[in-house]
Amino acid sequence: MESLQNDLLLRAALGQKTERTPVWMMRQAGRILAEYRAVRQKAGSFIQLATTPELAAEVTIQPVDLLGVDAAIIFSDILVVPEAMGLPYEMEEKRGPIFPKTVHTLQDVAQLRVADPEADLGYVLEAIKITKRELNGRVPLIGFAGAPFTIFCYMTEGKGSKTFSVAKKALYTDPEFSHQLLQKITDSTIAYLKAQIAAGANLVQIFDSWAGILSPDQYYEFSLPYIRQICDAIAQTPPNVAVPQTPVTVFAKGAFFARHEIGQLNCAVVGLDWNMDIAESRALIPSKTLQGNLDPCVLYGSYKQIEAEVKKMLNAFGPERHIANLGHGVYPDTDPDKVRCFIDAVKAYSV
Repeated sequence: MESLQNDLLLRAALGQKTERTPVWMMRQAGRILAEYRAVRQKAGSFIQLATTPELAAEVTIQPVDLLGVDAAIIFSDILVVPEAMGLPYEMEEKRGPIFPKTVHTLQDVAQLRVADPEADLGYVLEAIKITKRELNGRVPLIGFAGAPFTIFCYMTEGKGSKTFSVAKKALYTDPEFSHQLLQKITDSTIAYLKAQIAAGANLVQIFDSWAGILSPDQYYEFSLPYIRQICDAIAQTPPNVAVPQTPVTVFAKGAFFARHEIGQLNCAVVGLDWNMDIAESRALIPSKTLQGNLDPCVLYGSYKQIEAEVKKMLNAFGPERHIANLGHGVYPDTDPDKVRCFIDAVKAYSV
């Protein structure tokens, strides 16, 4: 079994006792760090950075060195999966991801392929291997993928949206198309996450970033069953004799109504956003480790405010079965010193 100098995150995910609460942040490798911006400039573009394994590994490790987080998360993007399926995207400055071509018919779905991780996403797997080598057991490495419904949103809409009305329209007007596309995304995601684990990821997280735009009925039909397939597939993978089962985290932003059902999945950790009450979530998900859930905007406050909010959060979660995090990704204009204050406060107060 891999020997980690800091295995707090893994132990917390598995429900084991820890000396303190582990802490990391979604989007911790990014624009908050001047060092990241320097590498991004050297790469020339976001996509070039994400597809160059040595550079992706470098920015993955930066938060471990510069912020003191208890885990690294591989630097990549959830949209590498549709690209690997045959639907390339572009990343436009200040506009975000753009898909020149979108998917709307069963014929469009038939033209897509199930991604082959080695052939289509080898650069991510190589970045994981380099990162593992460079980390040298200091902290665990988290792999990730977007949840099928969140990927579906971008593949049908072609860009980011506040409502994703094009995607939601498809669920109502063409459920057969929707389910076929979701299944193809799911098959690709299962293969991709298994390949990340084989390359060295210690944990994996499924990001359902747009869960909250769905009604409960739609979520239970078009999102949750596909996340369940992914969790079950990873759980059924026979672990290496020397390596225990890989913990899976499910983070469904906005799906407060589905917390109990998400808690029934074959996952170890459930991520909470800042709108999800901690005590209520504990009652709904009694047998899982919870992750979260400080409002990212707290980090715009004073150092004293940040420390007070961290203390309040830690008291609400309690000392066990908790991974400290924000309730979503850290915002790019956040002061890195405020981020360090958050991380240091978790370490200080949770001992």
